[in-house]
Amino acid sequence: MSYIQIANEKLEQLKDRDDIVILAIESSCDETACAIMKGKELLANVVASQIDIHRRFGGVVPEIASRNHTLAIENVVKEALAKAQMTLDDIQVIGVTYGAGLLGALLIGVSFAKSLAYSLQKPLIAVNHIKGHIAANYIACPDLKPPYICLIASGGHTAICKVQDLNEIEIIGCTVDDACGEAFDKVARCLGLPYPGGVEIEKLALSGNCNIEMPLPFKGEDHFNFSYSGLKTAVINYIHNKEQKGEQYNKADVAASFQSRAIGMLVDNTIRAALKYGYKTIVIAGGVGANKLLRAKMSEQGQKHNINVIYPPLNLCTDNAAMIASETRILIKSGAKCADIDLDGSANVRIFD
Repeated sequence: MSYIQIANEKLEQLKDRDDIVILAIESSCDETACAIMKGKELLANVVASQIDIHRRFGGVVPEIASRNHTLAIENVVKEALAKAQMTLDDIQVIGVTYGAGLLGALLIGVSFAKSLAYSLQKPLIAVNHIKGHIAANYIACPDLKPPYICLIASGGHTAICKVQDLNEIEIIGCTVDDACGEAFDKVARCLGLPYPGGVEIEKLALSGNCNIEMPLPFKGEDHFNFSYSGLKTAVINYIHNKEQKGEQYNKADVAASFQSRAIGMLVDNTIRAALKYGYKTIVIAGGVGANKLLRAKMSEQGQKHNINVIYPPLNLCTDNAAMIASETRILIKSGAKCADIDLDGSANVRIFD
């Protein structure tokens, strides 16, 4: 029999079990990660970050990211196995991020996972990175069940979804230009702050005041879309105008004013969506979910409107393999088929492909 026939037969035997042992790999950007789950229990979650490497360049350099994934991936997998006190023989399914992300970085993880799956004759599951971010919440809150409203906010995506079932997800609003996290990074760069920009703006904003007027896109319009390009441009123009006139300005006030508007849009649209559709649970997914102002404001509004707000812990907001393992488990339970050894990475995928 071919690999794919053997793998699908094994997967069919596993899908009804609650104790499946999954090894997951994530390499979509600048974190090389491996996690191991048994059922819903997370046994190991190892992340090798490249932040210090890319900080000198002010952002992620794709080729450098790919080379460092190549250097790190074998050791990350070995460390995860050691932490879980397992060997490769104990692994039953391998999950891997195939998209979206940096193509070269994705290919490192996909190639490693394919080689591992083929050599072990174990099932391989291809995972959408964004669905992985949502699935991180099932680790943080094992009793979480749809339906709920989900806010996805990261460096590459900003969207609001209705999650009707584990694999029934409908986008009801999204950014029409820049993602929220992308805007944070660009504004941080203009302020002379190091990469990653979101964390640096959050820290700087603590000593600032929200006293600079910022534009509000789609004011008065009845939809849930976002736009961050105009907000980003307004900040950049404010800074440039001050510098060209030789006028002093307070960077902390700029950071605070920008962050307040950027986060305010996320909170307002998400709460409005929950109220419109009568959902009593909101789930946060993606790296921007680590922002303390977002957590505080969303919890405040959730309490006001009797809506339960759920966040992953901070280490599961940013890119990690635990979320990929969680989504792998969901896909298996939903009847997904194995990926074959011709699986390729994809830089651009629809949010819910």
